[in-house]
Amino acid sequence: MFALVDCNFKWDKFCKEKSITVLSSNYPLYGDMSARVMNILAAFSPDVEVYSIDESFLELKGFENYDLSEYATKIRGRVLKWTGIPTCVGIAPTKGLSKVANKIARSNLKQSKGICVIDSDEKRVKALKWTKIGNVWGIGRRLKARLQSKGCVTAYDFTQLPSDWVLKNFSIVEWRLQKDLQGIFKIPLDEVSSKKMIATTRSFEYTYSDIDNIKERISTFASSCAQKLRVQKSSCHMLIVQLSSDRHKKDLEQHRESKTVIFSYPTDSTLTISSAAVEAVKTIFKSGIKYKRAGVIVAGLVPNDNFQLNLFSHENPKHTLLMSAIDGLNKKYKADKIKLGNQDLKRTWKMRQERLSPKFTTNINEVLVVK
Repeated sequence: MFALVDCNFKWDKFCKEKSITVLSSNYPLYGDMSARVMNILAAFSPDVEVYSIDESFLELKGFENYDLSEYATKIRGRVLKWTGIPTCVGIAPTKGLSKVANKIARSNLKQSKGICVIDSDEKRVKALKWTKIGNVWGIGRRLKARLQSKGCVTAYDFTQLPSDWVLKNFSIVEWRLQKDLQGIFKIPLDEVSSKKMIATTRSFEYTYSDIDNIKERISTFASSCAQKLRVQKSSCHMLIVQLSSDRHKKDLEQHRESKTVIFSYPTDSTLTISSAAVEAVKTIFKSGIKYKRAGVIVAGLVPNDNFQLNLFSHENPKHTLLMSAIDGLNKKYKADKIKLGNQDLKRTWKMRQERLSPKFTTNINEVLVVK
């Protein structure tokens, strides 16, 4: 029996008694397995929106003459065979209804076999009447309360509200969702686009009251932002560094502050961004405070091949070649082997990972051996 849980010392005895294996978060493994699943799904449709690490929307254009149940079974079978990961497939005329169909498929695996196809208005109405309003994709706690005050108990009740009233009292987002649930296509696949802001924020494994540990974390966060900039071929004009104490420890002195740095020229250099971030955090650090969280945000993004030049200052041309070489080597060895001198050489994020599972698919030394 295996479980991935957030377990503390109080549960240690319980886990041992019940033979529960507790594993630390293994993000490289999760990311790699997610990418494998998404690559498999791309073979079933050219139009794919990766919605989260474990969810994707596939637009099935030109599949009118296909047996959709059979096609969904084929998708599940291939993902399971090639990765060992069980999946559920919900197929419907719109994205909103496909989320409903997927939830139905997951609700009773023995009967549904992980598949639900809504291909008629009768099935649509039946599915919406089964779905509670709070379980509808895009309806959070506050919106749920507002809709319940109007008598909406199920998703079907939501579709029966006058569309003009929904648009007037809510927003275009809720109106589109209502239309989607009515079977009227209003929510298209999201197109892949460059981000307008990139952020790396994390809580520390422990509280830090010394500037050296905080500088190391900030440098690592800044390096991550710079690498993400280069992936989407962008540069930034602005850098924001955040630092905050542990707000849950009310008995300790609290401090939360941020510092903004404006670059005179756009940059994607790890050297430039990390150096500026470290200098910024030094100005907001207060001695005696126990800090728990920090973050680096890069904004004012522009494409690398189209931005306003500065007559008096510019990026060191050597940085471009250096960053390209570093990115190439890190990509080749699938790990951040090359880092700045002020970064921790062992980990990207310092987390408590005493029970880390093997990196079966991302580390050649930890590949499963079959005898």
